[in-house]
Amino acid sequence: MRQPVVVANWKMNFGRPDQALDFVRRIRHPLNEIKDVDCVLCPPFTVLMAVAETIARTSIRLGAQTMHWEEKGAHTGEIAPTMLAGHCQFVIVGHSERRATGSRTETDAATNRKVHAALAHDMTPIICVGESLAQREREETHAFVSGQVTSAFEGLSEEGASRCVVAYEPIWAIGTSRAATPADANRVVALSIRGAVAERFGEAVAQAVRVQYGGSVSVDNIDGFMAMPEIDGALVGGASLKPDFVELVKRTARATGTRAASARRRSP
Repeated sequence: MRQPVVVANWKMNFGRPDQALDFVRRIRHPLNEIKDVDCVLCPPFTVLMAVAETIARTSIRLGAQTMHWEEKGAHTGEIAPTMLAGHCQFVIVGHSERRATGSRTETDAATNRKVHAALAHDMTPIICVGESLAQREREETHAFVSGQVTSAFEGLSEEGASRCVVAYEPIWAIGTSRAATPADANRVVALSIRGAVAERFGEAVAQAVRVQYGGSVSVDNIDGFMAMPEIDGALVGGASLKPDFVELVKRTARATGTRAASARRRSP
């Protein structure tokens, strides 16, 4: 069984220490008691270290919302992996909101460089992939998403590939309250994401990679996504800014237990 991972992407919210720490103190103890789920908080850089101190000695992991691939240099405003290593266990790379800016630091090639840098500094990259509404309507989802995955995993070893997390986050579902159906998301994960990994690294590695769903995830729909066999958690935006986020993680854990029991019943 793959360990599910639920990531709270705060984006440009809770950027003041008092806001961030008040919220974290409200949720850290109940989150710490939830087993069999990797729970990751990705706050803005302004409060990253304050949140790190507040969740120390808990099971909650820390993640960054992005980073540059270079260790140092004349990259004004960027965050190097060396600035995050030792503090963050995860980092989001290739998020579609950032890819849409057209910046050279958010291309497929740049995302691949970030993946390599994260792994080299002992951080787990959360690789975001997903199609636009126009691509979906033209039935280009498979070609586009599998191409993003292939590019992100270029040059990795089997061990490095197995350590990655992929977040399937269709662009048309981000912040729109319009989520993909669980069955649709499961199909994309199986065919376009695991299929692309299997083509390069083999089925064993494809089955080891954890794949989340992201895009208007909420307490109301998490059960449906976690019932899908290919989906291993969620990348959560707006719903991660509310205390209900704890309930969302609890439901993920509950679904994991149900899956494990079902798998044991099927075993010979």
